[in-house]
Amino acid sequence: MRRKLFAAVFAVAVVSGLAAGCGSNDPNVLKVGTEGTYAPFSFQGPDGKLTGYDVEVVQAVAGKLGKRVEFVQTPWDAIFAGLESKRFDLVANQVTVNPDREQKYSLSQPYTTSDGVIVTRADKPGITTLPDLNGKVCAQSSTSNWSKVASGAGCKVEAVEGFVQAIQLLKNGRVDATVNDTLAVGEYTKTTSDTSVKVSGKTGETSHQAFAARKDSGALTSEVNGALDALRADGTLARISDKYFGTDVSK
Repeated sequence: MRRKLFAAVFAVAVVSGLAAGCGSNDPNVLKVGTEGTYAPFSFQGPDGKLTGYDVEVVQAVAGKLGKRVEFVQTPWDAIFAGLESKRFDLVANQVTVNPDREQKYSLSQPYTTSDGVIVTRADKPGITTLPDLNGKVCAQSSTSNWSKVASGAGCKVEAVEGFVQAIQLLKNGRVDATVNDTLAVGEYTKTTSDTSVKVSGKTGETSHQAFAARKDSGALTSEVNGALDALRADGTLARISDKYFGTDVSK
């Protein structure tokens, strides 16, 4: 029932995103693609409005540029296709910097630094390092950086729409583990007090997250970088980070 409810809510978000992506090319509007289902970065608050660390950071960036943000909620596995098809100008959804993405897209300077962790059921020992994932099954968004980390360790990937579904499959015993960002996992643990899953190990990798624009949008990326420099200098990034994480992850 919970999975059906999630699917229904998700479908509504996608339809809303499609509608939002059909607006005019207003120079005063920055169209931003984001999931809206990935707490604490991009999610629906108690009032039903989109909120989160990435949401607030990109709104602050737009403020520095004298623009307002129009969000286009999009499933992660379709988010880069949406960028390439010009449904929006920028992706704000914890895009991990890696060589493949640097080649395909115009990435901003990083605004988040974090570590990867392995999550398993609390009652299942034996998986504490990446090599332990070899031959196991991991629930991952198929196009995510963490999916590449898991598959690179020899874990068979069970494709999911996002972190919430990954945890649900893990709790139901359909997969052995999921690999994700320590900040996202920490938020899940804090807000749910779920003791049926645990962080069983670290991936040993520190990742950096940035905004992604199309390769031909170098001018926009330069403007975004200038805004991030200003937000870092005036303490805005640190304040937003402390609000969501209790520490500055923007360094």
